[in-house]
Amino acid sequence: YPSRPNPFSHVAVVRYDLPKPAPVSLKVFDVSGRLVRTLIEADAIEPGRHTASWDGRNTAGRRAAPGLYFCRIKAGDWMDVQRMVLLK
Repeated sequence: YPSRPNPFSHVAVVRYDLPKPAPVSLKVFDVSGRLVRTLIEADAIEPGRHTASWDGRNTAGRRAAPGLYFCRIKAGDWMDVQRMVLLK
């Protein structure tokens, strides 16, 4: 599912479905490809609908600069990348 809202200024929510247990990785990158924050890094998540949220902060807890970011989710062999726009 696309992240909502997009663009966002406070919190963006990413939803995803898993048909079976799978390792999940959900990370946010800037336009240069640098890792901004890891939202999920799990060996196995149960099947069903799940959500994760990004509050626009980096790993150090500082507010990320306004701009374009990429949210990459990997679940088992599946991968998707979404664009997210962080406003001031």
